[in-house]
Amino acid sequence: MRLTGAGVAGPRERLGNGLFIRVAGPDGPRNRARIHDTPGPRWFGPERPVRRVHGDASMFIGGLSALLLQSLHPLAMAAVAAHSGFRGDPWGRLQRTSTFLATTTYGTTEHAQQACDRVRAVHERVRGVTDLGEEYHASDPHLLGWVHAAEADSFLRAHQRYGARPLTEEECDGYVEDMARVAVALGVPDPPRSRAALTERLAAYRPELRATAQARDTARFLLLSPPIPLVARLPYGVLAANAVSLLPDWAARELRLPRLPVVDGLCVRPLGHAMTATVRWAMASARRTAAAPAT
Repeated sequence: MRLTGAGVAGPRERLGNGLFIRVAGPDGPRNRARIHDTPGPRWFGPERPVRRVHGDASMFIGGLSALLLQSLHPLAMAAVAAHSGFRGDPWGRLQRTSTFLATTTYGTTEHAQQACDRVRAVHERVRGVTDLGEEYHASDPHLLGWVHAAEADSFLRAHQRYGARPLTEEECDGYVEDMARVAVALGVPDPPRSRAALTERLAAYRPELRATAQARDTARFLLLSPPIPLVARLPYGVLAANAVSLLPDWAARELRLPRLPVVDGLCVRPLGHAMTATVRWAMASARRTAAAPAT
């Protein structure tokens, strides 16, 4: 029996819309209309690399890998553990983050600046002391610089490995430059503006990084016991395995996450490519459905 185009479209659209609502939240359709349909200047034109990277399914792997990498700064991890509420509302945190990324990447200049201002206001209130007596403040430019560098590097490396259209070397530099625009608006005074500078910045943070008990506990939560339905456990497991595969070797060792190069090459990465292709296929249907006129 041969399936017709209509027979395939139903499940594809259901999967795409389900993924979109899960990532963007119940206000996702309204936010998407506001972000994309509001007239006005944007920080980034349609030709900019940041739009290609942030619009690709590889972000599912890059985002999870970024969280693992960011957790290796003890002060950043302490702030997240004490103030973010990610355990009690992980999907809400994901939805807020995805809305922020969409707004700053595709939204008007006014909306992008407002989104950054709201984040800065939240950061200003987040402060405390670690178990070792170290003070932290989320608006500390040095701490913000680490979070930004880890995020930009993870997103870019995920796109270069799993993206539908990897960037050229020049475009990679352009992506880092685009991300610097957002970083400055968030309070990072001198973010890296090329891929080489980003690599140097990450290396400069290396002496400060280590896996605390909180970081390893967070990794176990993200990788082994996320609050997702049973039917989604296998696809999520593929994304999680590839997020670990994407980490620098030293970071995986710090978090005590096992990696076998042969298994990575023969199993983990091919499954990661297949999974991102499936997500890309489904989300493209969701975007077309949203763009279609109401009947």
